[in-house]
Amino acid sequence: MSHFGVDDESVFWALKEVNFEVKEGEVLGIIGKNGAGKSTLLKILSQITQPTSGRITLHGRVASLLEVGTGFHPELSGRENIYMNGTILGMTRREIDRKLDEIIDFSGVEKFIDTPVKFYSSGMKVRLGFSVAAHLEPEILIIDEVLAVGDSEFQQKCLGKMEDVSKNQGRTVLFVSHNMAAVQNLCPKSMILNHGQLGGLGATEDIVRKYLERNAPVNQMSISDMEMKAEGSKAIWLEHISVSSKINEVFPAVCKEDLFLILDLGLKENKSFKGARVDIRIDNKLNQRLIWCSTSAEDDFSIKAGRLIFKIPECPLSPDDYLLTVFIHDGKDVASWYPNLMSFRVQDVKYYDNGLIIPKGQTNFIYPYEIISE
Repeated sequence: MSHFGVDDESVFWALKEVNFEVKEGEVLGIIGKNGAGKSTLLKILSQITQPTSGRITLHGRVASLLEVGTGFHPELSGRENIYMNGTILGMTRREIDRKLDEIIDFSGVEKFIDTPVKFYSSGMKVRLGFSVAAHLEPEILIIDEVLAVGDSEFQQKCLGKMEDVSKNQGRTVLFVSHNMAAVQNLCPKSMILNHGQLGGLGATEDIVRKYLERNAPVNQMSISDMEMKAEGSKAIWLEHISVSSKINEVFPAVCKEDLFLILDLGLKENKSFKGARVDIRIDNKLNQRLIWCSTSAEDDFSIKAGRLIFKIPECPLSPDDYLLTVFIHDGKDVASWYPNLMSFRVQDVKYYDNGLIIPKGQTNFIYPYEIISE
């Protein structure tokens, strides 16, 4: 699918050569970065947009929840929109009557069901939209990332309902999400879209791992990258930094493996500085401090030019992206300060908890670390 259907270098293809089959009762996850073509694909499958080339074959009624408010008439009440959507799906009024109470109850908007939808919040529209799509018995259910608008409790209800309609009712579900844990929990099979093309199709665990590896932060920075970020006298500075599960290779850090924070330090006149210390802080994306390491824990530690490694055994961070800040000082003067210097990713596709730190049975979250000087 291109903008004008003309195949030349000036044309941007939203989708190109995407071929796949989803069988009855299957649940397919669709993942990819923003702009990869996921929403365009779902609009084509929902028959909202027509492809400029190729074809789609659908067997059964399709219900979709794509954008907030899609399929709703803003001037009609929630109740009237339920009947309108059911009619579009080819259901009789009696069939809709039979499902009405269940739809309203699941949505949680019963107090406003006779209010025009134009007065609904985004979350209310998503709640009602999903409830309508899931309960009006389509053979094919298509859900976009729009569920992210809802609160976490409702998201869990939606995931449970999608699992129910696929496993117990034999319906086909196509699910787009940036939540890899949700995709893995719900979808046995998944596909990657990359720049409008099919980047992989297969078992979800393999596809998610491939996607995370392809899109992981670089996990390292060199001196040219860091010079612009440094503050302080620069009597001691960073020449290179990396985060990995392996000392000599740059990989995304993996839960349950050791976490290495590897720093290469430069010093003026190549001297060693006794009394100076290196502090490292790991924050989450909300800048909440999770882990702090410092050479001050070592008695009579001297900083010198060369490699300094902090080893945190069995990385306690849950899968996510994190920010690293490095602070080099002597307690009074700042040699170099690198706030939010770089981001790095921790991943473990088999871990599904939502805590900031993986619990290991301790009564507190004080994690040991080692300092290795080369």
